[in-house]
Amino acid sequence: MTAGARPRPRRFAGRGGILLAADVWGEASSPPLVLLHGGGQTRHAWDWTGPRLAALGWQVIAPDLRGHGTSAWSADGDYDLGLFAEDVRALVADLGDRPVLIGASLGGLSSLLAAGEAPRAAIRALVLVDVAHRPDPRGFRRIVEFMRRRPDGFASVGEAAAAASAHLPRRPRPDDPEGIRNNLRRHGDRWVWHWDPRMLDSFEDRMDPPGMAERLLDAARHADVPILLVRGQISDVVREDIAEQFCARVPHARRVDVADAGHMVAGDRNEHFIDAIVPFLEGIE
Repeated sequence: MTAGARPRPRRFAGRGGILLAADVWGEASSPPLVLLHGGGQTRHAWDWTGPRLAALGWQVIAPDLRGHGTSAWSADGDYDLGLFAEDVRALVADLGDRPVLIGASLGGLSSLLAAGEAPRAAIRALVLVDVAHRPDPRGFRRIVEFMRRRPDGFASVGEAAAAASAHLPRRPRPDDPEGIRNNLRRHGDRWVWHWDPRMLDSFEDRMDPPGMAERLLDAARHADVPILLVRGQISDVVREDIAEQFCARVPHARRVDVADAGHMVAGDRNEHFIDAIVPFLEGIE
């Protein structure tokens, strides 16, 4: 199996029965590993990572979080972080085996609460991708400002690709701008991002609310599994001092930095990201 291999579709039921769409790579008999994308992304953020990990012997499951991609939207527009964590618990229970969770940004926060707050999801290990107990407000604000731009969408897929490239200037422009189509949906004669715009209010409330940092640290300490924090070396969301503080407060957490990667670690440097997590995965019992 090589990067770009076609996945199998699968459906899961999250909190309240909400439908979550997912892609699956690898053999059903292999140990499960769940990839959870960041806010504003879709499961296609893992289209290169998923096949690579499946080739190493994992059954890889990459869902769209609620309100993202082809998963259902919250009927009442509620996107509290606890709901995402409940969805992760439901997905883990549905798998029927203790998976490894790899969560980027929002996916990492959801996984951390699911693993460390009661009722704790039965998992084997947790990888947090450029997310810790608190963000650098400047980097977080930059992401939300990008998501709020162009509420009327784009005239073409190419126009959306150009906007994404301007937001990620260090990343090489894709050879084929059509690759971003999976992150878009049609709205009339326009292309808009493939997520529920009502989420943005919840995201802004989540920037660094009182008590949240301690809540996340407490969840990390109570998650009785190995934890690896993978930080983008040039991330403007998880500064080095934030990563150091997280590992100092969570004794069973380890850390690795991925050179030349920002907040979107797997998308920026996918091969380096794989190299960074494989030793950790190989050490899991």
